[in-house]
Amino acid sequence: MKELFRGGVHPQDHKDLSRSSPLRAFDWTGEMVFPLAQHIGKPAKVIVSKGDRVLAGQCIGEADGFVSANVICSCSGTVKAIEKRRTIAGTIQECVVVDGDGLFELLPGVGEECDVYALSGEEILKKIADAGVIGLGGAGFPTRVKLSPKDPSAIRYLIANGAECEPYLCCNDQLMRSCPEEIVKGMELMLRLFPNAKGVVAIEDNKPEAIAAMKVAAASHEGIVVMPMKTKYPQGGERSLIKAVAGIDYPASMLPADVGCIVCNVGTIYASYRAVAFNEPLFRHVLTVSGEDVVSPCNLIVRDGTPFSALLEEAGGLKEGAEPKKALAGGPMMGVAVASLDVPVVKTTNALTILSVDPDEGKDGKYDPCISCGRCGSVCPNGLMPMMMMEAAENGDWERYEKKLYGLECFFCGSCSYICPAKRPLTQTFKLMKAEILAKKRAEAAGGKK
Repeated sequence: MKELFRGGVHPQDHKDLSRSSPLRAFDWTGEMVFPLAQHIGKPAKVIVSKGDRVLAGQCIGEADGFVSANVICSCSGTVKAIEKRRTIAGTIQECVVVDGDGLFELLPGVGEECDVYALSGEEILKKIADAGVIGLGGAGFPTRVKLSPKDPSAIRYLIANGAECEPYLCCNDQLMRSCPEEIVKGMELMLRLFPNAKGVVAIEDNKPEAIAAMKVAAASHEGIVVMPMKTKYPQGGERSLIKAVAGIDYPASMLPADVGCIVCNVGTIYASYRAVAFNEPLFRHVLTVSGEDVVSPCNLIVRDGTPFSALLEEAGGLKEGAEPKKALAGGPMMGVAVASLDVPVVKTTNALTILSVDPDEGKDGKYDPCISCGRCGSVCPNGLMPMMMMEAAENGDWERYEKKLYGLECFFCGSCSYICPAKRPLTQTFKLMKAEILAKKRAEAAGGKK
């Protein structure tokens, strides 16, 4: 185990704001909104109608294909509408809107304990799929798909991602402190799918309480070790973790399973355990509400569909006289700016971060010229050349960007933008370039099929 990866940066972590706030449940009783696309892959297919009474834990959107995921209602109430609403990304998506009744009546069977040791591997996978479990630490890849590689015997490492390297976020830290046994038991369930794999819980060394709790929980479980990691962003990136744990580099064209690794966020593992052992679908999860302008930064267990405005209210609102500059779904490195707090929490929401300073304010699309300092290249965890990638992007040279500079290897960690003294919008530009290149490829593929 190498414990290191190339590049990376050390942004101020701001975790002191919510680090000591224990997890607490927050049950919003108003209108709940459930987008049908909360995951990578095809959106779910709605299976309820306006006027239907629904229960917490009930499937309201059915997975529509192999790479898709069920959408689960988190409250009891009445379906008010099936309509398009604005979501975190700023796009308009089809959503199921439920008027909650405040009772949170559970679907019969939810919470019933079962004998996990009597289940086959396929039964474990089916329960995870039925529960709508997806990756809670990134883009929302359906967990059932991730746990179904072509050759399960080739998997050497099951890595529990507890790094939580994003500034401000502390919810996974608190989850590991509060529920270490459940996370370890979830790893045990997953390891049954991979006969030759070792379990590794990777946690940055700035979380001593979580490391201690997980070590105690893992002590009696053979084949699972806790590995403290150097605190460095983006330590929690999938490829960074695999490099640090297994010493393996691999291109973006390959999946972690292709190099013998499966990486799951600790929240995903916890949700998978609850799904298998207690028939509990994924309809609530942990997140952090933080920022210098927030009265009481906190770590919450939140039901999907809750409006962001309610999260801020639960954290005490804004300090008197505060004039925040930006609200983010997520943290400042990889989070998405939201134009309004009238958007719903989805499965992949791990934070609401209120920034008192906007690093992009006043630029109006203008930025300083590159000074060729090379810092962006030195911090890139994938060894790319952001300076040259930016030049290719500005010149519209898609072929050079993709074929010669390997621009599609970028996973938008934001390290280059953070370190750039000219504060050029490197990460934002690379996101646009990838979207344009992939859109062109899809158009070409569609044209070839005609």
